[in-house]
Amino acid sequence: MSRKNVETCITVHRGFNARDFDAVVKLAAEDFVYNDRARGITFRGRAGFKNHMNSWAAALSNAEVTEATYTDAGNAVVAQFIGRGVNDGPLGSLPPTGRPLNLPFCEIFRFNDAGQIISGEAYYDQLSILIQLGHAKAQEEAAVA
Repeated sequence: MSRKNVETCITVHRGFNARDFDAVVKLAAEDFVYNDRARGITFRGRAGFKNHMNSWAAALSNAEVTEATYTDAGNAVVAQFIGRGVNDGPLGSLPPTGRPLNLPFCEIFRFNDAGQIISGEAYYDQLSILIQLGHAKAQEEAAVA
């Protein structure tokens, strides 16, 4: 069943890119839990995951998953990809900057025996987001200033 799990992850990312969040959350179990490790936030259930995806799309309306690779780990799939987009909406409490974002992500999805996604975790560098969008300075720039 694990190859099917990889296909499900591919479908999740295609659905995100197409902004078909309803189709994405149908792939998850009702009690799905998603952990955004960089921000220390947990999203619960299908509605929580949909809100998570909507928040990224609100901050970067053209956000997309690109250059994805998927590693089959049986009841889990590791997805590595580049997240790209232009910051044209608020990112949490931060105002839009109009700057592009190009950031490596790692997601791990776990599956039940029925092939539903039961949990997910996202790992990325939050400081790189802030630097790329102009909300923080890289260490080298700060030392010169």
